[in-house]
Amino acid sequence: MTALSDFPITRRWPPRRPDVIQLYTLNTPNGIKTSVMLEECGLDYDAHRISIGDPEDQMTPEFLSLNPNNKIPAMIDPDGPDGRPIGLFETGAMLIYLGDKTGKFLPAGGAARYHTIQWLMWQMGGVGPMFGQVGFFHRYKGREVEDPRPRNRYYAEARRLLGVLDRQLEGRDWITGDYSIADMATAPWLRTVRVNYEAEAETGMNGFANVQAYLDRFLARPAVQRGIEVGAA
Repeated sequence: MTALSDFPITRRWPPRRPDVIQLYTLNTPNGIKTSVMLEECGLDYDAHRISIGDPEDQMTPEFLSLNPNNKIPAMIDPDGPDGRPIGLFETGAMLIYLGDKTGKFLPAGGAARYHTIQWLMWQMGGVGPMFGQVGFFHRYKGREVEDPRPRNRYYAEARRLLGVLDRQLEGRDWITGDYSIADMATAPWLRTVRVNYEAEAETGMNGFANVQAYLDRFLARPAVQRGIEVGAA
């Protein structure tokens, strides 16, 4: 591929500026991860809002051509490896890519790199899926399920994960010491428990002092505040 026009998704969401990163997103926790990273890195980009409740967006052939898993976010960098455009989906991959591209928020090598990636994977494999289930059973359609066992299971698992994070943050401002992609992946989910799910009591999050202070530090960052707004527009 040699141009953005080679990506079918650009026919449905035409680039306003073809020379910058094209971000297809919404202000969900996963969407916020990547827009915050772009803002923190100072990269220029076009944001295209994808409605996850509208099959005319995320299930279209154009969107599926970039992300066959039909989830947001996804992106195209017109200046990818060897100067050729690259399309990416999955937030973990996107954060690693942007960290390597800019040399920011992800150590280039050594133990620190793998420590950062392991906490990113912890979020991807645990916090995201489990907190998402909390949202479903606590706030959304899962509330209609009378059996309390699914709801209590995910409350308990969220509480366990929050305990892991709280212990890791003891004596640290950020998960690995330095602010990194691990924080940009994790903190948006904490915000969602607080703001969208309103489940701090049920998950025990309101009792984890390190987690509460950590989330407040994250939300105070100007780039985070800008990144949160991106997918809402």
